[in-house]
This record gives sequence, structure tokens and C-alpha cells, in this order.
Amino acid sequence: MTAPAPALLPNPKAVRDLLEGLFGKDVTVSPGDPVSLNDKPAVAVYVDPTMATTALCLVDIRLAAWLAGALALLPKGGLEDAIDEGELSEMHLEVVYEVVNVAAALFNGGGVNHSKLHKLHAPGEPIPGDIAGLAAAFNRIDLKVDVAGYGSGNMSIVMAH
Repeated sequence: MTAPAPALLPNPKAVRDLLEGLFGKDVTVSPGDPVSLNDKPAVAVYVDPTMATTALCLVDIRLAAWLAGALALLPKGGLEDAIDEGELSEMHLEVVYEVVNVAAALFNGGGVNHSKLHKLHAPGEPIPGDIAGLAAAFNRIDLKVDVAGYGSGNMSIVMAH
């Protein structure tokens, strides 16, 4: 029996399909700017069954707010206030957690090592050194995501291998 292969970088269509299916709204995904830790993003950490990090999903605060709004049907005005203040509420973070948890499906499929969401670091929260180092890796896709009725922001998906 062969060992499962590491997960592959998802393509933009897979990201769009996942988000559209989750929100029931139009989502446009196109090449975007890399999300840096300097931008104080939300950082989702995915691990395999041995607890080895397999992938990261960095979401700038704008997109994190729009994702929370689209899933929980939140009014845009309150989300704009959170963006302006540079801080998402606990409730916003809980909804973002659900979105990035479902996004683990992007890293799972036939013959690949199973990944699951391990932790979501809130925007501005200190990031452990090993995760910070991985956030700068080159096996990545940088996307601009526009959620109908809300707005756009950037997401970077970084693979650990």
C-alpha cells in the first residue's frame, strides 16, 4: 500500500466553486496580490493526521469580513466598521472559522493525505515562527476574491511542501 501523496495547490476555479456553493452567491476569483503577515491577516493553519502543517490560508481583513458577512448574512455597514477599526468581533471570527474549516476540502481528495483545520489566528494575533516562515513560501496561489453584495479582498493559499 502506498502512502498518501501530499495535497496539491488548489486552482482558482476550485476556490470559486467552494465559496459559491457555501454562500449561494456569485463569487469572482482572479489573480491577486500576495497576502503578507505585515497586512495582519487571518491565518488558517491546516494539518495532516500526524499534526504536520500541510497548508496555510491567509485572508486579509477585508475579505475575512466579507466572508463572514456572506455566510452569516450580516449587514455590510457593520462589516465596513470592523474593517475600518482593523478588528473583527468574536462572532465574525467564528463565522470565518466555519468558512476556512469548510475550505479544508480544497486540500482533500482521492489519494492525498487528509488535512483538517487546526487553528485560525485572528487578524493581528501573534503568529508562531514556524507558521510565519511558511507564510513566505513560494508554493502558493494569490487570489483576489470578490463576493457579490459585499466586496473584494485578497487570499493567499500556501502549501507546506
